[in-house]
Order: sequence, then C-alpha cells, then structure tokens
Amino acid sequence: MALEETVRTALGYVRTLIQQEELPLLRDHLLRLDAASRHDRFNGFLDDSFIERYAARCAEDGTVIVAYIVDGMVRGAAELHPPENDSLPEVAFSVEASARRQGVGTVLFRRLIAEARWKGYKRLRITTGAENHAMRALAGKFGAHLAFRHGESTGTIDLAKTPEAKLADLAASPFTAGRALLSFNSTCWKLISSMYGNRAA
Repeated sequence: MALEETVRTALGYVRTLIQQEELPLLRDHLLRLDAASRHDRFNGFLDDSFIERYAARCAEDGTVIVAYIVDGMVRGAAELHPPENDSLPEVAFSVEASARRQGVGTVLFRRLIAEARWKGYKRLRITTGAENHAMRALAGKFGAHLAFRHGESTGTIDLAKTPEAKLADLAASPFTAGRALLSFNSTCWKLISSMYGNRAA
C-alpha cells in the first residue's frame, strides 16, 4: 500500500500512482523526454521500444511511482525500485523540460523518501549519469554521497541521516520534552494530593 495523500504545487500536484496507472502514465512521460533528458535518465540514448519494456517492468515488479501530474499527464516521476537479491532499493528521477526549475524534483524526492520509510527501508541506492548535474545536486541535497565510476555516479542515501530526519528529530524534541514535563507534573500532583488527602483523613 502506498501513501495516498496528494501534495499540491503551483501548476499540478504530486501523488503516488496506483499500479493500474503506472504503465500508461509512466511510459508516456518517459517517451516525452527530450533526447538530453532521456540520456540523463538512462545514461544513454535509448529507443522507444526499450522505454516501453522498461515501463511495463516497473508496473509489474512492485516499483513505486511518485508522479507530478499536470492536466492529467505525468510531467515528472520518481521511481522507488524494490531491492533485488541483496541489493539496496534503487531510486530514479525524471522531469520533463516544461516542469523544471519549479521545485518539482525536491517535492518528488521528499515524497519518495517518505514512501521508502513507510516501507521500512533504511538505505537507498541512486545512480545517475555523470553529466546529470541537476540530479547530482538534488541527491546531494538529500544527503547522498556520490562516487564517479564507469561513466556514471552512484551512491547511497542513509534515511536516518537525511535532512528530513534531522528536522523531524528537532521538531519532535519540544513535544517529547513537553510530554515529559506533563508526566512529571502529573506525578507531583498525585503525590501532593495523596499527602494532603491522607493528612485530612
């Protein structure tokens, strides 16, 4: 089960696709990518038949697709691929030219990390083309440490150390302290009440 709530942006909205939607919506989005974007996404120039097979596999193997949707069409997608054998779950991103420089990648990344945490994943693997500077910068923003190898950049994201995790800890601290203080006050009040209650008796 995927997270169901939607996240609104200026022009469209972000939500997790249900499996029946994945094949046509993801496929059409990937086919719309221009040559440079397709190269960045797949680290090479790939023909339409490869993309059609790729989208079909995603729809069948349990890949979670978080989509940025404008007027019923997916303009950006974040993919969370389940782990194979002993490998880490892998993430991938693609945003069409018309949806860039609007913070879409950041929203998709944040939502994908929430999905990964919901599934109980502790670490994620990310691979991107060496020339995909935007993706490398975005990954770095979320704590990925990328290394260049064989024409691509690969790295991992420790979900316990992402900026979101640190912010969540900071946000939780006042509430945790507040609960402790309330518990302490409640205990003191019960003690005082019992003392005075016993004296009155």
